[in-house]
Amino acid sequence: MILVDYAERMNRATRAAADAGLTGLIVTPGPDLTHLCGYLPVPTERLTALVLVPGRAPRLLVPILERPDAEGAAGTSAVEVSGWSDGSDPYLALAGLLPGGGRFGISDSAWAMHLLGLQRTLPDTTYSAFSESLPMLRAVKDAAEVELLAAAGAAADATFERITEVRFAGRREREVAADLRDLLVEHGHSQVDFTIVGSGPNGANPHHEAGDRVIEDGDMVVLDFGGLKDGYGSDTTRTVHVGEPTAEERKVHTVVREAQQAAFEAVRPGAACQDIDRVARAVITEAGYGEYFIHRTGHGIGVTTHEPPYLVEGEHLPLVPGMCFSIEPGIYLPGRFGVRIEDIVTCTETGGRRLNTTDRGLRVVA
Repeated sequence: MILVDYAERMNRATRAAADAGLTGLIVTPGPDLTHLCGYLPVPTERLTALVLVPGRAPRLLVPILERPDAEGAAGTSAVEVSGWSDGSDPYLALAGLLPGGGRFGISDSAWAMHLLGLQRTLPDTTYSAFSESLPMLRAVKDAAEVELLAAAGAAADATFERITEVRFAGRREREVAADLRDLLVEHGHSQVDFTIVGSGPNGANPHHEAGDRVIEDGDMVVLDFGGLKDGYGSDTTRTVHVGEPTAEERKVHTVVREAQQAAFEAVRPGAACQDIDRVARAVITEAGYGEYFIHRTGHGIGVTTHEPPYLVEGEHLPLVPGMCFSIEPGIYLPGRFGVRIEDIVTCTETGGRRLNTTDRGLRVVA
C-alpha cells in the first residue's frame, strides 16, 4: 500500500504561497484539491474550498450535506472541516476563514460564480490563478506519487502488449480504440482520457480522433493512449506497422527513436526544460525532418495527464528530482504517415527513470 503524506503536501503548498508573496491559498474542487488533501467531490453550484494560510491549520469548507464524505477523505484528518447550510451565505462563511485583505492564490478550476461571490464579500482582497502565481505547485512529485505514476505506466504498458496481439488490418480505427479503452480499464484504469489510433495518413495528425478509416496492410499506425489509475495519469505512445515496413518508414521510426533516447539521456537535475526539447529537435533536424516535428517534446503529468512542467523552447525552469513528464518527439509527413514514441520519465538525483518500459522498436502487427 502506498502511503501519502497529505499534511506535508499542504505544508509545502503553504510555504510556496508565502515565498510567492501570497496571503494564502483557496483550493477548489479539481486536481489541486485532490492532490493536496485527497478529496474529490463533484463540482457543483455549492461552494467547497480548502484554505491554506501560513501560521494557521488547514481549513476545509464544504456544504453541510457533504461533510461526512469530506471527513472521510484520505487526507482530511490533517484538516479542520466545517460546513455551511443551504439558505446561508457560503461566501461569508469562507470569508470567516481568511485573514482580512491580502492577495490569495486560487485554483484555476474555481468557478467564476464562486470567485465573484467572494470578491463581493471581500472587496479588499485580490486573487491570482495558481497557473500564474504557483505554476509548479504540483510539478515536483513525492515518492508516493512517483510510484502511483509508475503503476499507471505499467498498466498502460500491459495494455500495449495486449493490443499488439489483436488484428489491425481490415478493422476501423475506432474499433482498435475501443479495444485500447477496454484494456486500460481491465488493467485498473478508472478513467480513460484518450485512445488515439492514427493509421496511414491519419498518423500525420498528432491528435487525430480515431474514426471510421479501415486500417490497411502497409499502414503505419500511431497508438497514443492514457487516463487515470488510482488518481494518477498514464500517457504512452508507440508506433506499429501493419505488415513489413518500407525502408523509408524504418528510417523515420529510427530517427524518432534516436531523438527520444537522446532526450531521455539529457534528463538530469539542473537541465532546463527547453534543453530536453532542443536535444530531441536537433536529432530530428539533423536527419532532415525538422519541419515535420510540430509540437513540444513533452508535458508534465500527475493527477491530470497534462500539467507543468512543459518541455518546450522558452521554458527555462530547471528540472529537479521528482518532476515527472513525457518525452514524445514525433515526425509527421502530411498525407503519408506519422511516427511518435512517448514515455513518461521522472527526474532523479542521477538522471532520468522511465516509467514506461515497453520496447520502443517498430513493432510489426497483423
